[in-house]
Parts: sequence; C-alpha cells; structure tokens
Amino acid sequence: MPGHVKAGGSKEPDPDPTPFLFVSFEMKKEDSLKPYDAKKSVWVPDGEGGFDEALIQEVKGDNIDVKVGWEPKTFKAAQVMQVNPPKMEKFDDVSNMTYLNEAAVLWNLKARYVAKLIYTYSGLFCVVINPYKRYPIYTNRVVKLYIGKRRNEVPPHLFAISDGAYQQMMTNSKDQSMLITGESGAGKTENTKKVITYFAILGANEKTKKDGAAPE
Repeated sequence: MPGHVKAGGSKEPDPDPTPFLFVSFEMKKEDSLKPYDAKKSVWVPDGEGGFDEALIQEVKGDNIDVKVGWEPKTFKAAQVMQVNPPKMEKFDDVSNMTYLNEAAVLWNLKARYVAKLIYTYSGLFCVVINPYKRYPIYTNRVVKLYIGKRRNEVPPHLFAISDGAYQQMMTNSKDQSMLITGESGAGKTENTKKVITYFAILGANEKTKKDGAAPE
C-alpha cells in the first residue's frame, strides 16, 4: 500500500485524501434510504461462508421463515442475526454498533472497503484491508491532519494509532508498543514502514520547534 507517490511530480501539491478517509454526505444520504425494518431485517447464511440480508416472515419455535429477495428460506433461530440501522452503515468503529455480530461486522468492513475506506476501528484495534492500489492517504498532507489529534477527532487511520502511541510515550515517559499482525500479503511490512515514517516526521517537527524554526 504505497500511496505516497504523486502523479504530478514532487513539486505538485498532495492530492486530496478526503474521499479515502471520510464517509461523504452523498454516501450517508444514500445509506439512509436503505430499506430497513428494525424487527424483521436480519442476516442469514448464504451457504458460501458469507451472509445475505433477509426479512423475517414468520417465527415457528426454533425455526424462522425468511425471504432473501423473493426467495423463501428457513433457518434455525441461532443462525439468524440482526441488521444494524442505516445510520450505522460504514461505521468507523464496529465496537459501537448496536448489533455486534459476525455478519454485521463483515458487512461494515466490506461496505467501507468498497467505498475506498480501508481503515476501520474495532475498539482499541485498527483493522486494515489491503486495497492493492495506491491511495493518497500517506502523504505529508495526511500526516499534518493527524499530528496532535485525538483518535475521535479524525477518521480511522494507522497514523491516529501511531500518534496516540507517541503522545502516550511523551506524556507518561514510558515505552509504547504497536502490534501489526495479519496473514501473508495483508500489508504488515508496508504498514510498519508507514509507522516509522510517521514517527520520523514527528521527530523532525519536534526538532524544528526546539531550534526555533517553523515546522514544514
């Protein structure tokens, strides 16, 4: 996930990272129009390891009749999971969703990924899905967006986690650690490079301040 290469050359301004960090107003408006019934909208297994959204038709003891599209199906009650309301589409922290089930978490991650939002929080963790494309979210412009900001003040990003660790280290004078884990090809090495780069920029800015010059 390089994401730091500017197509216009080194003298060109950094590209706008907003579409890759924030859920746009248009997205929120479209999501708010999604059909939803708080009592009937559920997730059911699709038979291929994923889930389909369905509507409950009738509850018969431990069995639940649903419609997936126009197709009627029956599932055990334990297989049926509730759907979060539209206002929680593309939520930036899955731990704050109303219904925290497997299907809801997977759908939220997928919806954000399709919208080119590859970072999502899960409580203290930051989940990253490798887009295998260059996104302009590691430039100096993005670094400045996260320096000195609290995690809830900016959209999910590796830089927010990095800055939090740095501020904790400086405030409490204690060593900090970051665990970057994932399967082969998930982007562990690239993300580690981004963390090191972020700390290098922070260190350079701190030195510039001490020397009395304005940070770049």
